[in-house]
Amino acid sequence: MPKVEASIYVTRQIPRPGIDMLVDAFSRVDVNPDDRVLTRAELLDGVRGRDAVLCLLTDAIDAEVLDAAQGCRIFANYAVGYNNIDVAAATARGIAVSNTPGVLTDATADLTWALLFSVARRIAEGDRYTRAGRFKGWSPMLLLGGDISGRTLGIVGAGRIGTAVALRSRGFRMRVLYCDRVQNEALEQAVGARPVDLDTLLRESDFVSIHVDLNESTRHLIGARELGLMKPTAYLLNSSRGPVIDEAALVAALRERRIAGAGLDVFENEPALAPGLAELDNVVIPPHLGSATTGTRTKMATLAAANVVAMLRGERPPNIVNPEVLA
Repeated sequence: MPKVEASIYVTRQIPRPGIDMLVDAFSRVDVNPDDRVLTRAELLDGVRGRDAVLCLLTDAIDAEVLDAAQGCRIFANYAVGYNNIDVAAATARGIAVSNTPGVLTDATADLTWALLFSVARRIAEGDRYTRAGRFKGWSPMLLLGGDISGRTLGIVGAGRIGTAVALRSRGFRMRVLYCDRVQNEALEQAVGARPVDLDTLLRESDFVSIHVDLNESTRHLIGARELGLMKPTAYLLNSSRGPVIDEAALVAALRERRIAGAGLDVFENEPALAPGLAELDNVVIPPHLGSATTGTRTKMATLAAANVVAMLRGERPPNIVNPEVLA
C-alpha cells in the first residue's frame, strides 16, 4: 500500500515494531531521539504541523498543546489510561484520542502478584540484607513475613486487571472480596468473590489491591481514614494510578506500623516520592514496571500505531476514546 502523505510525531522512543508500522505507512515520522520526557517547549514545538501525535502518559496534553497541534487528527496515547489528555478539549477541537487497552492486563496482574509476594515475604528487604553482608546464617526469627495462602484478597476495581489479579488467587486458596460500581458475576462464579462496600473490604482483607481509573471520584480514594480501617497485619498494593492513594498518609501509616506494608508500582507525584517513603523498609517501590515486558510494551506500540494508521486512512481507530469526533 502506498504511503500516506502525513507527518507523525512520536514523543519518546517506543519498541521498534510500532515505529516501523508508522514509517511504512506515512511519508514523515519524527521520534524524540532522547530517552526522556520532553520539556514543555519541546512538546509544543514537536506537535506543530503534525497530522498525528503518538504520545505517552508522561506527556501533559492540554488545551495549549492541542492548539499548537492545529490540524492534527489524532493523539494516540501509548497507555491504557488517558488522564494525561484533556479529552473534552480534544473533542471540542475535533481531535481523536485513543489508548491501548487489553494488551497489558496480564503483565500488570503478574506485577501486582510480584508486589504482593515481595512485600509480604520481605523479598526486597531480604535482598538488601544479604547484599550488605548481614546474613550470617539461617535463624528462626529472621525477616518473618506475612502468610499468603488462605488469606483474604480485596480487589478495589474489578475491571480487566482487577479480575485478572483475583483469578490468580485460585492457586492460593484465597477468599476474594471486591468493590466495584458494577457487579462482576463472572468473577463471583470463578472464585466465589463477594461484592462488598469499600469500608468492609478494607476491614476484612489481608491484601488490598487497587485497580481503579484515576478521576475526581478516585483521587485520594485511600487516605488516612481508609488506612485506619485496615488490619495492622494487612498490605496495600497499587498498580493503577499513584494519586488514588494519599501518599503522605500512607507514609505515616507505614512508619507507625498501622498497616504491615505496601507494594507500589505508581506514585502520587511520579517520579517524585512522598518524603520518607524511600527510607521505609516495609514498602516495595519498583519504577512503574506494570507493563514492562518486551511482549507487552511491543503490543502497546503496535496498537498505538494501528490507531494512528486507521485514523489517517479514514478508518475508525480500534481504540478511540471519543468516537463522537467521527460523527
